[in-house]
Amino acid sequence: MSIDSLKAALPDYAKDLKLNLGSLANDFVLTPQQLGGTFIASAIASRNPAVTHALVAEYGPKLSPEALQAARAAAAIMGMNNVYYRFVHLVGGDYEKMPARLRMNVIANPGVDKADFELWAMAVSAINGCGLCMESHERQLREAGITSEQIQAAVRVAATVHGVAVTLDGVEIPA
Repeated sequence: MSIDSLKAALPDYAKDLKLNLGSLANDFVLTPQQLGGTFIASAIASRNPAVTHALVAEYGPKLSPEALQAARAAAAIMGMNNVYYRFVHLVGGDYEKMPARLRMNVIANPGVDKADFELWAMAVSAINGCGLCMESHERQLREAGITSEQIQAAVRVAATVHGVAVTLDGVEIPA
């Protein structure tokens, strides 16, 4: 399965997603590593096995083993962090002053350029709706020299991949 097979599996009512998927796959705002990792981390965060399989098949071979592992790690660590920090942000109170006491070592040493990892974490945080995490990653990205256009491109990938996953949850994909 590939991006083309995902596009073919989308029903007519999701034509906009099909068009967005195609245009984002050819986007040149992000480096090839940033783009591939964003697609993969977003697919994992969207929790649709067919979408994840297709996008890992499409972009996995284009990434170094370290970058592929880091994209997966971004989805994993943010799957945890987004729940915790969304809780802290929404509930407030004493929780904001308490240490998280959750291991997050991969953020400090992701095995790839820190800005690329932060971009993937931003995409996952957008999917998971954690405002506190999005603010933190956006700040880190801007300090690393990533432009607003690059950040927007990553979030557009995340939004489109998530939309494809939601759509395909209700559609049987042909073999």
